[in-house]
Amino acid sequence: MVGGISDGSRGKGLDVPGGQADVIERFAAVVGADHVLTGEAIKDDYTRDEALTATPQRPLAVVLPATTEEVAGVLRVAHEHRVPVTARGAGTGMSGACIPVPGGIVVSFERMSSILEIDTENFVAVVEPGVRLEQLDAALAPLGLVYPVYPGEYSASLGGNVNTNAGGMRAVKYGVTRHHVLGLEAVLPTGEVIRCGGKIVKVSTGYDLTQLIIGSEGTLALVTKAYLKLYPRAPHQSTVLAPFATLDQVTRAVPEIVRSGVGPLILEYIDMLTMAAATAHVGIDLGIPDEVRESALAYLVVALESTHEDRLEQDTQALAAQLTGLGAMDVYVLPPGAAAGLIDAREKAFWVAKANGADDIIDVVVPRAAVPAYMERVSQIAAEHSAWIAGCGHAGDGNVHMAVFQKDPEVRSRIMRALFEAGMELGGAISGEHGLGTEKAGYFLELEDPAKVALMQRIKAAFDPHGILNPGTILPGLAPAGPTTTEER
Repeated sequence: MVGGISDGSRGKGLDVPGGQADVIERFAAVVGADHVLTGEAIKDDYTRDEALTATPQRPLAVVLPATTEEVAGVLRVAHEHRVPVTARGAGTGMSGACIPVPGGIVVSFERMSSILEIDTENFVAVVEPGVRLEQLDAALAPLGLVYPVYPGEYSASLGGNVNTNAGGMRAVKYGVTRHHVLGLEAVLPTGEVIRCGGKIVKVSTGYDLTQLIIGSEGTLALVTKAYLKLYPRAPHQSTVLAPFATLDQVTRAVPEIVRSGVGPLILEYIDMLTMAAATAHVGIDLGIPDEVRESALAYLVVALESTHEDRLEQDTQALAAQLTGLGAMDVYVLPPGAAAGLIDAREKAFWVAKANGADDIIDVVVPRAAVPAYMERVSQIAAEHSAWIAGCGHAGDGNVHMAVFQKDPEVRSRIMRALFEAGMELGGAISGEHGLGTEKAGYFLELEDPAKVALMQRIKAAFDPHGILNPGTILPGLAPAGPTTTEER
């Protein structure tokens, strides 16, 4: 029995207490009874995301709208009855942001998964929030176009990417999600629909609500449509792997590579333990000699792309020479199969860490030039707390991803706080792309400028006066009490 629901039916005819049955009837009237899941019909996937520390929660109901009008109708009912609402895309987030609130509902966008338009004249794709990255990429490839944001999980939804301002390995060249969203359609908690931006590439007309909603983790509005900037797809790529004797050498090489002007598509570091585990996980052998593999403490992975094969070859040769000059133990230009395997292994680093018992994951971002200092502090923090911290990261943009292995929750909390505080002291931020969700929000509130937090709270109140959208995510505040009857309001 969950949330007062004692059967596994959908929509109508539920034996539930108080105002819950009435509210579910209202939601069913908006989206259809077959699209309101309750009881045993709520699959476990709807109760969680990929956060390692979050506790799954079963919602009162899962509501599956198919149109913007249905989303608006659902939110009007939720607003009226003070029902907490958690938006859900593919559930691939790592911060607990799509874990529902007990007594609340999940609004799942799986039925809103259409690519509405690919405008080849304006280089814009218009998509619904449930469209997945792999789906969009498959549609763009035959047209010679690409949406360049690649957070490492191609099953992720565009709505989720917008809500977390997803980044990924290509951010060193192309930036993150907010650099590629030209406009949004979104529904406010009151059910009002707003549209900001569009196919235009610049705007200077009032406050930029598009950018405010991006990265808000479903706390301000529910995105129902996104206008995405597209690029020509470069047909030629090369990948270079360089082992180094120390991580410090790797991190100090990064600014020099960026300064060289080769414009890397990917610029990643991987420590020796993560490299060994990740390549074993995907079953690839990169052909690195035993003596190099046993001596290398860290690796740099650099991918280049170009529209011209001869230019790419020149840049690759210049990069290899530069890496040698920067202290690389050797330089390997990988054949396409091995390159794809290595990138796949890097993308699966989180799953490898999870499979090996990691207790938490961080994605602190610092100024690129501060990465060596930050990594030195990470080593000190690990030693001070007798913990193991392993990882990899987007070296080209200062985004450090690490897995923390420490079973004691009190000790782990001190480690996490120290890691976040060290990053912020160097001019960085707690999260570069995963977001705060519910799992990192406490550290944010503790370490962030109180005036800034207070301003965010006022913005939240302006968008969401009853606090029904994703309560507990990013900012503090109690969730609404749950469905109310007319008499209770």
